[in-house]
Amino acid sequence: MTVRGHEPIDLSNLKGLWDRGDVDNTPLDHMQDCNNLQFIGNNFKTRDGLGISQTVAAPLENVFRIYNYPTQTANTTLVLTYDGTNGNIYHVVDASTVYHILGPIAGMEDFAFIPYAGRAYISPFKTFTTGDINIQKGLSGEFLYVYLGAGATARKAAGSTPAGALTIANGAAGHTDPGFHIFAVVGESDSGFLSEPFAINTFTTVATNSVSFGTVPVLVGAQWTKRHIVATKVIPTYNGDNTGYQFFFIPGATINDNTTAALNNVSFFDADLLEDASHLLDNYAEIPAGACLWLYHDRLCLSTTYTDISLIYISAAGEPEAISEIDGLIIVPLDGNPITNGAELRDIMYVFKRSRTTSYTDTGEEPSNWPDSPIDAGLGTCVHGIATVLDSGNANVDFFIVCTFAGIILFNGRYILPELSFKIEAIWRSQDRNQYRKIQIVNCPTRKTIYCVLPDSRVLTGNYQNGMDPKNIRWCPNTWYTIVNCVGIVNIDEIIIGCEHPNSGIM
Repeated sequence: MTVRGHEPIDLSNLKGLWDRGDVDNTPLDHMQDCNNLQFIGNNFKTRDGLGISQTVAAPLENVFRIYNYPTQTANTTLVLTYDGTNGNIYHVVDASTVYHILGPIAGMEDFAFIPYAGRAYISPFKTFTTGDINIQKGLSGEFLYVYLGAGATARKAAGSTPAGALTIANGAAGHTDPGFHIFAVVGESDSGFLSEPFAINTFTTVATNSVSFGTVPVLVGAQWTKRHIVATKVIPTYNGDNTGYQFFFIPGATINDNTTAALNNVSFFDADLLEDASHLLDNYAEIPAGACLWLYHDRLCLSTTYTDISLIYISAAGEPEAISEIDGLIIVPLDGNPITNGAELRDIMYVFKRSRTTSYTDTGEEPSNWPDSPIDAGLGTCVHGIATVLDSGNANVDFFIVCTFAGIILFNGRYILPELSFKIEAIWRSQDRNQYRKIQIVNCPTRKTIYCVLPDSRVLTGNYQNGMDPKNIRWCPNTWYTIVNCVGIVNIDEIIIGCEHPNSGIM
């Protein structure tokens, strides 16, 4: 029905905020201002409020980072609090159960995190200023930590080995291939990390006897749970280089504790020595802290340490704490900018800088030999700029949602333009590029909504119920009477908002 010749505007199918160019150019089916709304079907209402997410007497305050942390038995969160000097990390199991697992660490403004087999790998980092540019790097003198998920304090990943002697003698009647062997001990931690072979000693075995090991060294630390004996095959001509030969695990030669002093009467043939242990000689005993963690082909990847902003540390497959000092390193083409993120999509590893994207392919060789391929020389992302999807990491079926300097863009191996945030270009370009590390973005498929914390503390929501494309997505910024620092998802579709004060809240 017309009124004085004017066609009515249908408010039942508005397509969210339009903030691009002159406000007079706003399409009739969009809003010039729609702060604090949420979309329900084709209608909208005032956004939901926040409730305190904890029922403990002293809820966490000054929350600067939240991650969804799936353990073996529950969907939980890791939370960083920062008081301007020290950072502390907590494992929030539920509203009433909180463990303090790391800290205080001086200067820990943020942390990288990746879950693996129920464990949490944690890397402290902060923002450093170089000239007039802010960059994120691992903290100097800090390391990668591992948390087992049960409330005990996180510890440094990997581990050093003790000095000590391994006593070797002929055992009871048994069998070995007679000849000169080199033996050593390998420790195993509660997270499955295998130490480098230590307490190396030589011995000449006899065909009709087993081998006995005395004074097997004990490793320092409660994390060590097992010790394995490793050996070379018979060495016809010994050159004196104890670490230059190939070591193998001896089947059955395992001490299932870190206290027993001896292991007696072990029989084996050289043909039984199948599982290689030589690569353990080259692994880092301490892994430096970085600003980025991700997984690729079941390998842990860490980058942007305090000293090497373009270096990626890549673990052995299935062994996230085993990183070779020789073959486990990749140098991303140098351009003066640090690595800011990484992720796997369709069997390819994508590595991001602020304004550059490069890919690497696992060829079956060592990581140092993987070929690189430039993807985009103008677009990249920030340290939290790839949307996580529930507890499954970054990829949503067949694409990423990426925060770039140009806007929020879908990425499926290339950046799909126009950007998903096309309709709100003015909001995006008004953000301080030097504060992009404050961006954190998550995707909640069950709510069909993207949540993105902006550097100005607004939470930008993008409802894609009518389509995840630049035309049909409906954008709306949300604000609260507090400083919002981060966002996370727990239990499928509970949205957790991390606030500077009073504390984190749940939508």
